[in-house]
Amino acid sequence: MYCRTAVLPYVTTRNTARDMDVVRAVLGERRISYLGYSYGAYLGAVYTQLFPGRTDRVVLDSAGDPRRWNPRPWVGNEPVVERALGAWASWTAARDREYGLGASRDAVLATVHRIVGAASERALRVGSYDIDEHLVSYLFWNGVGTDRAAGRAAFARSVAVLEKAARRIAVAPTPELEGSLRFVLDAASSHYGSPAAAILCGDAAAPRDPEAYWRDIERGRARHPLFGPLTNNISPCAFWPDPPRESPTRIANASSALIVSATGDTATTYRGSRAMHRLLTGSRLLTLDGVIAHGVYGEYGDACVDGTVNAYLASGRLPAGDPTCRK
Repeated sequence: MYCRTAVLPYVTTRNTARDMDVVRAVLGERRISYLGYSYGAYLGAVYTQLFPGRTDRVVLDSAGDPRRWNPRPWVGNEPVVERALGAWASWTAARDREYGLGASRDAVLATVHRIVGAASERALRVGSYDIDEHLVSYLFWNGVGTDRAAGRAAFARSVAVLEKAARRIAVAPTPELEGSLRFVLDAASSHYGSPAAAILCGDAAAPRDPEAYWRDIERGRARHPLFGPLTNNISPCAFWPDPPRESPTRIANASSALIVSATGDTATTYRGSRAMHRLLTGSRLLTLDGVIAHGVYGEYGDACVDGTVNAYLASGRLPAGDPTCRK
Protein backbone atom coordinates (compact mmCIF):
# COMPACT_ATOMS: atom_id res chain seq x y z
CA MET A 1 0.00 0.00 0.00
CA TYR A 2 2.85 2.35 0.80
CA CYS A 3 4.35 1.79 -2.66
CA ARG A 4 1.06 2.59 -4.37
CA THR A 5 0.18 5.76 -2.45
CA ALA A 6 3.61 7.19 -1.79
CA VAL A 7 5.97 6.04 -4.54
CA LEU A 8 4.28 4.52 -7.60
CA PRO A 9 2.78 7.70 -9.10
CA TYR A 10 6.26 9.24 -9.19
CA VAL A 11 8.10 6.40 -10.95
CA THR A 12 8.39 8.19 -14.29
CA THR A 13 10.98 9.18 -16.85
CA ARG A 14 10.55 12.88 -16.13
CA ASN A 15 11.19 12.33 -12.42
CA THR A 16 14.22 10.17 -13.15
CA ALA A 17 15.60 13.00 -15.30
CA ARG A 18 14.99 15.38 -12.41
CA ASP A 19 16.86 13.03 -10.09
CA MET A 20 19.75 13.06 -12.55
CA ASP A 21 19.87 16.82 -12.36
CA VAL A 22 19.89 16.69 -8.56
CA VAL A 23 22.95 14.43 -8.77
CA ARG A 24 24.57 16.91 -11.18
CA ALA A 25 23.95 19.77 -8.75
CA VAL A 26 25.21 17.84 -5.72
CA LEU A 27 28.41 17.01 -7.59
CA GLY A 28 28.85 20.69 -8.40
CA GLU A 29 28.97 20.07 -12.13
CA ARG A 30 27.70 22.69 -14.57
CA ARG A 31 27.02 20.09 -17.26
CA ILE A 32 26.86 16.31 -17.48
CA SER A 33 27.92 13.84 -20.15
CA TYR A 34 25.61 10.93 -20.80
CA LEU A 35 25.55 7.53 -22.53
CA GLY A 36 22.22 5.71 -22.71
CA TYR A 37 21.01 2.60 -24.52
CA SER A 38 17.43 1.77 -25.58
CA TYR A 39 15.13 3.22 -22.90
CA GLY A 40 18.21 4.94 -21.53
CA ALA A 41 18.44 6.83 -24.83
CA TYR A 42 14.88 8.09 -24.35
CA LEU A 43 15.69 9.10 -20.77
CA GLY A 44 18.72 11.05 -21.99
CA ALA A 45 16.64 12.83 -24.61
CA VAL A 46 14.06 13.79 -21.97
CA TYR A 47 16.83 15.21 -19.81
CA THR A 48 17.99 17.43 -22.66
CA GLN A 49 14.46 18.85 -22.91
CA LEU A 50 13.89 19.45 -19.22
CA PHE A 51 17.35 20.87 -18.64
CA PRO A 52 18.62 22.41 -21.89
CA GLY A 53 22.20 23.66 -21.71
CA ARG A 54 23.18 21.28 -18.92
CA THR A 55 24.67 18.55 -21.11
CA ASP A 56 28.12 18.14 -22.63
CA ARG A 57 28.70 14.93 -24.60
CA VAL A 58 25.50 12.92 -25.12
CA VAL A 59 25.33 9.52 -26.86
CA LEU A 60 21.89 8.00 -27.42
CA ASP A 61 22.36 4.42 -28.60
CA SER A 62 19.43 2.48 -30.11
CA ALA A 63 17.03 5.34 -29.58
CA GLY A 64 13.39 4.81 -30.46
CA ASP A 65 10.81 7.29 -31.66
CA PRO A 66 10.03 9.30 -28.51
CA ARG A 67 6.48 9.89 -29.71
CA ARG A 68 5.85 6.14 -29.49
CA TRP A 69 6.97 5.71 -25.88
CA ASN A 70 3.74 4.31 -24.47
CA PRO A 71 2.42 1.11 -22.86
CA ARG A 72 2.54 -0.75 -26.23
CA PRO A 73 5.89 0.42 -27.63
CA TRP A 74 6.36 -2.54 -30.01
CA VAL A 75 3.32 -1.83 -32.17
CA GLY A 76 4.64 -1.00 -35.64
CA ASN A 77 7.87 -2.98 -35.23
CA GLU A 78 6.37 -6.17 -36.69
CA PRO A 79 7.74 -5.79 -40.26
CA VAL A 80 11.28 -5.26 -38.96
CA VAL A 81 11.07 -8.34 -36.74
CA GLU A 82 9.60 -10.39 -39.59
CA ARG A 83 12.58 -9.46 -41.77
CA ALA A 84 14.94 -10.44 -38.97
CA LEU A 85 13.11 -13.76 -38.59
CA GLY A 86 13.52 -14.37 -42.31
CA ALA A 87 17.24 -13.57 -42.12
CA TRP A 88 17.66 -15.99 -39.21
CA ALA A 89 15.68 -18.64 -41.13
CA SER A 90 18.01 -18.30 -44.14
CA TRP A 91 21.08 -18.58 -41.89
CA THR A 92 19.64 -21.64 -40.14
CA ALA A 93 18.59 -23.34 -43.39
CA ALA A 94 22.20 -23.18 -44.58
CA ARG A 95 23.07 -25.27 -41.50
CA ASP A 96 20.23 -27.76 -41.69
CA ARG A 97 22.49 -30.72 -40.95
CA GLU A 98 23.30 -29.16 -37.58
CA TYR A 99 19.86 -27.94 -36.50
CA GLY A 100 17.36 -29.97 -38.55
CA LEU A 101 14.83 -27.16 -38.83
CA GLY A 102 14.57 -27.07 -42.63
CA ALA A 103 16.82 -26.89 -45.65
CA SER A 104 15.39 -23.65 -47.03
CA ARG A 105 14.23 -20.33 -45.63
CA ASP A 106 10.60 -21.25 -46.28
CA ALA A 107 11.03 -24.66 -44.68
CA VAL A 108 12.46 -23.13 -41.50
CA LEU A 109 9.63 -20.59 -41.37
CA ALA A 110 7.13 -23.43 -41.80
CA THR A 111 8.74 -25.12 -38.77
CA VAL A 112 8.32 -21.90 -36.82
CA HIS A 113 4.63 -21.74 -37.65
CA ARG A 114 4.15 -25.40 -36.73
CA ILE A 115 5.67 -24.69 -33.33
CA VAL A 116 3.39 -21.71 -32.77
CA GLY A 117 0.36 -23.70 -33.97
CA ALA A 118 1.14 -26.56 -31.58
CA ALA A 119 1.53 -24.10 -28.69
CA SER A 120 -1.85 -22.61 -29.57
CA GLU A 121 -3.50 -26.04 -29.30
CA ARG A 122 -1.79 -26.98 -26.04
CA ALA A 123 1.13 -25.47 -24.16
CA LEU A 124 4.52 -26.92 -24.99
CA ARG A 125 6.23 -28.70 -22.12
CA VAL A 126 9.96 -27.92 -21.92
CA GLY A 127 11.56 -29.20 -18.76
CA SER A 128 9.47 -27.72 -15.94
CA TYR A 129 8.09 -24.91 -18.12
CA ASP A 130 4.80 -24.64 -19.99
CA ILE A 131 5.08 -22.44 -23.09
CA ASP A 132 1.82 -21.19 -24.60
CA GLU A 133 1.30 -19.33 -27.88
CA HIS A 134 1.86 -15.94 -26.23
CA LEU A 135 5.18 -16.89 -24.73
CA VAL A 136 6.43 -18.75 -27.81
CA SER A 137 5.78 -15.68 -29.98
CA TYR A 138 7.80 -13.59 -27.53
CA LEU A 139 10.65 -16.11 -27.69
CA PHE A 140 10.79 -15.78 -31.47
CA TRP A 141 10.57 -11.98 -31.26
CA ASN A 142 13.40 -11.84 -28.79
CA GLY A 143 15.53 -14.55 -30.39
CA VAL A 144 15.99 -12.98 -33.82
CA GLY A 145 17.25 -9.63 -32.56
CA THR A 146 20.90 -10.27 -33.46
CA ASP A 147 22.84 -11.27 -36.56
CA ARG A 148 25.89 -12.46 -34.63
CA ALA A 149 26.65 -16.10 -35.42
CA ALA A 150 26.82 -17.10 -31.75
CA GLY A 151 23.42 -15.58 -31.03
CA ARG A 152 21.82 -17.14 -34.09
CA ALA A 153 23.28 -20.54 -33.25
CA ALA A 154 22.06 -20.38 -29.66
CA PHE A 155 18.58 -19.49 -30.83
CA ALA A 156 18.57 -22.26 -33.45
CA ARG A 157 19.42 -24.77 -30.71
CA SER A 158 16.53 -23.44 -28.63
CA VAL A 159 14.13 -23.66 -31.56
CA ALA A 160 15.22 -27.27 -32.15
CA VAL A 161 14.10 -27.96 -28.57
CA LEU A 162 10.77 -26.22 -29.18
CA GLU A 163 10.28 -28.24 -32.37
CA LYS A 164 10.60 -31.48 -30.42
CA ALA A 165 8.27 -30.16 -27.72
CA ALA A 166 5.75 -29.33 -30.45
CA ARG A 167 5.82 -33.04 -31.35
CA ARG A 168 5.21 -33.78 -27.65
CA ILE A 169 8.67 -35.25 -27.12
CA ALA A 170 10.07 -34.84 -23.61
CA VAL A 171 12.86 -32.25 -23.76
CA ALA A 172 14.94 -30.05 -21.50
CA PRO A 173 15.66 -26.41 -22.33
CA THR A 174 19.03 -25.26 -23.60
CA PRO A 175 20.82 -22.95 -21.15
CA GLU A 176 19.89 -19.97 -23.35
CA LEU A 177 16.23 -20.99 -23.54
CA GLU A 178 16.04 -21.57 -19.82
CA GLY A 179 17.53 -18.13 -19.23
CA SER A 180 14.84 -16.55 -21.41
CA LEU A 181 12.07 -18.53 -19.72
CA ARG A 182 13.28 -17.67 -16.23
CA PHE A 183 13.58 -14.02 -17.24
CA VAL A 184 9.91 -13.93 -18.24
CA LEU A 185 8.29 -16.40 -15.86
CA ASP A 186 10.29 -16.33 -12.64
CA ALA A 187 9.89 -13.06 -10.76
CA ALA A 188 12.77 -13.96 -8.45
CA SER A 189 15.13 -14.17 -11.44
CA SER A 190 14.14 -10.93 -13.18
CA HIS A 191 14.51 -7.40 -11.91
CA TYR A 192 13.45 -5.85 -15.21
CA GLY A 193 9.74 -6.37 -15.84
CA SER A 194 8.17 -4.61 -12.88
CA PRO A 195 10.28 -1.42 -12.97
CA ALA A 196 9.81 -1.17 -16.74
CA ALA A 197 6.05 -1.55 -16.36
CA ALA A 198 5.94 1.06 -13.61
CA ILE A 199 7.76 3.59 -15.76
CA LEU A 200 5.68 2.91 -18.86
CA CYS A 201 2.42 3.13 -16.93
CA GLY A 202 3.55 6.25 -15.10
CA ASP A 203 4.61 8.00 -18.30
CA ALA A 204 1.57 7.47 -20.52
CA ALA A 205 -2.03 6.35 -20.14
CA ALA A 206 -3.30 3.08 -21.66
CA PRO A 207 -6.77 2.03 -22.78
CA ARG A 208 -8.78 0.51 -19.94
CA ASP A 209 -11.28 -1.55 -21.91
CA PRO A 210 -10.12 -5.17 -22.52
CA GLU A 211 -12.37 -5.30 -25.58
CA ALA A 212 -10.28 -2.55 -27.20
CA TYR A 213 -7.21 -4.75 -26.88
CA TRP A 214 -9.04 -7.75 -28.33
CA ARG A 215 -10.06 -5.74 -31.38
CA ASP A 216 -6.48 -4.55 -31.81
CA ILE A 217 -5.17 -8.11 -31.41
CA GLU A 218 -7.49 -9.38 -34.13
CA ARG A 219 -6.52 -6.54 -36.48
CA GLY A 220 -2.87 -7.17 -35.72
CA ARG A 221 -3.28 -10.91 -36.27
CA ALA A 222 -4.71 -10.30 -39.75
CA ARG A 223 -1.69 -8.26 -40.79
CA HIS A 224 1.05 -10.01 -38.81
CA PRO A 225 -0.12 -13.48 -37.74
CA LEU A 226 2.93 -14.33 -35.64
CA PHE A 227 3.67 -11.03 -33.94
CA GLY A 228 0.53 -8.87 -34.21
CA PRO A 229 -1.20 -10.50 -31.21
CA LEU A 230 1.95 -10.06 -29.14
CA THR A 231 2.49 -6.37 -29.82
CA ASN A 232 -1.17 -5.44 -29.37
CA ASN A 233 -1.78 -7.46 -26.22
CA ILE A 234 -3.00 -6.01 -22.95
CA SER A 235 -0.47 -4.85 -20.37
CA PRO A 236 -0.54 -4.03 -16.64
CA CYS A 237 -1.09 -0.38 -17.57
CA ALA A 238 -4.72 -1.21 -18.40
CA PHE A 239 -5.26 -1.84 -14.69
CA TRP A 240 -2.80 0.66 -13.25
CA PRO A 241 -4.11 2.25 -10.05
CA ASP A 242 -2.83 5.77 -10.70
CA PRO A 243 -3.14 7.73 -13.96
CA PRO A 244 -0.06 9.61 -15.21
CA ARG A 245 0.39 12.92 -13.41
CA GLU A 246 2.17 14.61 -16.31
CA SER A 247 2.04 14.46 -20.07
CA PRO A 248 4.98 12.78 -21.85
CA THR A 249 7.90 15.06 -22.67
CA ARG A 250 7.88 16.61 -26.12
CA ILE A 251 11.26 16.21 -27.80
CA ALA A 252 11.77 19.38 -29.80
CA ASN A 253 14.91 21.41 -29.28
CA ALA A 254 18.43 21.76 -30.66
CA SER A 255 20.33 19.98 -27.88
CA SER A 256 23.54 18.37 -29.07
CA ALA A 257 23.68 14.56 -29.18
CA LEU A 258 25.11 11.68 -31.18
CA ILE A 259 22.41 9.10 -31.96
CA VAL A 260 23.65 5.59 -32.82
CA SER A 261 21.46 3.02 -34.57
CA ALA A 262 21.68 -0.24 -36.51
CA THR A 263 19.39 -0.47 -39.52
CA GLY A 264 18.05 -3.87 -38.45
CA ASP A 265 17.33 -3.06 -34.80
CA THR A 266 14.15 -4.96 -33.88
CA ALA A 267 13.51 -3.33 -30.50
CA THR A 268 14.00 0.39 -31.11
CA THR A 269 13.94 0.50 -34.88
CA TYR A 270 16.14 2.51 -37.20
CA ARG A 271 13.03 4.38 -38.28
CA GLY A 272 12.55 5.35 -34.65
CA SER A 273 16.14 6.57 -34.36
CA ARG A 274 15.68 8.71 -37.46
CA ALA A 275 12.57 10.20 -35.86
CA MET A 276 14.56 11.04 -32.72
CA HIS A 277 17.21 12.64 -34.93
CA ARG A 278 14.65 14.85 -36.68
CA LEU A 279 13.10 15.97 -33.41
CA LEU A 280 16.42 16.58 -31.65
CA THR A 281 17.56 19.09 -34.25
CA GLY A 282 21.08 19.56 -32.90
CA SER A 283 21.87 15.87 -33.12
CA ARG A 284 23.81 13.73 -35.58
CA LEU A 285 22.82 10.19 -36.58
CA LEU A 286 25.51 7.50 -36.77
CA THR A 287 24.17 4.53 -38.75
CA LEU A 288 25.45 0.96 -38.70
CA ASP A 289 24.12 -0.31 -42.02
CA GLY A 290 23.21 -3.92 -42.75
CA VAL A 291 23.29 -5.08 -39.14
CA ILE A 292 20.66 -6.56 -36.80
CA ALA A 293 21.59 -5.38 -33.33
CA HIS A 294 20.14 -3.59 -30.34
CA GLY A 295 22.89 -1.77 -28.50
CA VAL A 296 25.77 -0.89 -30.82
CA TYR A 297 28.56 1.24 -29.32
CA GLY A 298 30.91 -0.95 -27.30
CA GLU A 299 28.48 -3.85 -27.67
CA TYR A 300 28.43 -5.02 -31.27
CA GLY A 301 32.16 -4.68 -31.87
CA ASP A 302 32.17 -2.50 -34.98
CA ALA A 303 35.43 -0.55 -35.17
CA CYS A 304 33.93 2.22 -37.31
CA VAL A 305 31.10 2.91 -34.85
CA ASP A 306 33.30 2.64 -31.79
CA GLY A 307 35.94 4.90 -33.32
CA THR A 308 33.41 7.55 -34.32
CA VAL A 309 31.81 7.63 -30.87
CA ASN A 310 35.18 7.64 -29.12
CA ALA A 311 36.32 10.60 -31.24
CA TYR A 312 33.20 12.52 -30.22
CA LEU A 313 33.62 11.66 -26.54
CA ALA A 314 37.28 12.71 -26.64
CA SER A 315 36.82 15.98 -28.51
CA GLY A 316 33.25 17.01 -27.82
CA ARG A 317 32.80 17.71 -31.52
CA LEU A 318 29.96 16.03 -33.35
CA PRO A 319 30.59 14.65 -36.85
CA ALA A 320 30.09 17.22 -39.59
CA GLY A 321 27.25 15.18 -41.09
CA ASP A 322 25.42 11.92 -40.40
CA PRO A 323 28.06 9.21 -40.89
CA THR A 324 27.36 5.62 -41.94
CA CYS A 325 29.39 2.55 -41.02
CA ARG A 326 28.85 -0.66 -42.97
CA LYS A 327 29.27 -4.25 -41.89
